[in-house]
Amino acid sequence: MATSYMDFTLPTTQFTYDLSNNPLFKKDEHNYINALSVKQLNTLGDSSLLDIFLSAGNVVEPHIHQNATELVYCISGAAVVSLINPFTNELLHFPITPGQTANVPQGWWHYEVATADHTHLLAIFDAPVPEAIFGSDILRLTPAKVLAHTYCLDEHKVQEALAPIQKTVIIGPPKDCKTHFAPASNPMPNVGPNLQPNIEPLQLQPNIQPNVQPNVQPNVQPNTQPNTQPNVQPNIQPNVQPNTPPNIQPNMPPYVNRLPHWGTWVDPRIIHEPGCPYYSEIPVQLNSDDKA
Repeated sequence: MATSYMDFTLPTTQFTYDLSNNPLFKKDEHNYINALSVKQLNTLGDSSLLDIFLSAGNVVEPHIHQNATELVYCISGAAVVSLINPFTNELLHFPITPGQTANVPQGWWHYEVATADHTHLLAIFDAPVPEAIFGSDILRLTPAKVLAHTYCLDEHKVQEALAPIQKTVIIGPPKDCKTHFAPASNPMPNVGPNLQPNIEPLQLQPNIQPNVQPNVQPNVQPNTQPNTQPNVQPNIQPNVQPNTPPNIQPNMPPYVNRLPHWGTWVDPRIIHEPGCPYYSEIPVQLNSDDKA
């Protein structure tokens, strides 16, 4: 608990509260959220929570909490907590069932999808009042013209796609959604019951060429053709540089005096050749002593 300077002897001191008296959002009888903050329970300190009830396929829409970390605890049912790790630019998914948790660091983009009916989640925050910025508000309040111009999109299609979003969604899809969709009962069909769904299993490939020698030079393509000259020694120096004439004049200054004086760069290896159109000397200004 944070340091408190409230007077605990006052009759207004609160030690208990019924969350059903403070609904945050209600979509229907099976999908709603109740909230508890220091505004309802003044002895709460730096903590708060959301009591979340969802049926299968319903989503707590993508959002961020700009002032708090969120710890999601599953009481009943099942859900998948998804988040974007901004340090790795990865979208991660964490299935949770009763007794399991998933943690979302402060300010990270995330959402929760119920994968079973009668899902009950408890979202716990390390702030006295949980704050949020919802994806629906970002989409409906950002001008379609800006989105289209920024991401090279068709403005009319952007307007058409976002037109149904007229208010903050919180729990989606909205009750009046006209789009035909399949309930997201399994938003991660390829994830099994293991608790590490973001780790790729090791795939062992069989040896489909048992008679081919392994490639001991990983940067050289292996020779898979049969040896038609068995008595010829192989080339064991594939990376030897071809014979190039050494620089027999290492101390010669570069042809800087032959560069075109109008500023165009030309390869100094060719401008000294007879007939080169850029062959010209830089004009030399003589002073009076030189003229004498």
